[in-house]
Amino acid sequence: MVRIAGVDVPDRKRAHVALRSIYGIGPKMAVEILVKAQIDADFPPRMNELTEEQVDRIREIVDRDYNAEGDLRREVGQNIRRLIEIGAYRGLRHRRGLPVNGQRTRTNARTRKGPRRTVAGRGRRTGGKK
Repeated sequence: MVRIAGVDVPDRKRAHVALRSIYGIGPKMAVEILVKAQIDADFPPRMNELTEEQVDRIREIVDRDYNAEGDLRREVGQNIRRLIEIGAYRGLRHRRGLPVNGQRTRTNARTRKGPRRTVAGRGRRTGGKK
């Protein structure tokens, strides 16, 4: 396996797909990196077909030009910590583990809230007056 930005990039995938396994590099950026490294982006080779020189060029471009992996994770974490410290609404939502961007929470939001916790006395009442 090839190691770029501290991540083992999969060998058998095409270069533009394999580069996406690095945190912070998406489809557009992966193609951009290949173009800068002078590798055919229209029909990219698999990672194990690249020469050591090409891999070194990719590694150098990612390290020099892009904020990816550890640095990016640290930056995002610091941004969230800053929001929490200044008491911003978004920071409170992060602290409580609720959706941050205004989504509804009465239903859905299970990804942020986690598995349902059953509460006694909830639901339809039976046998009562209408």
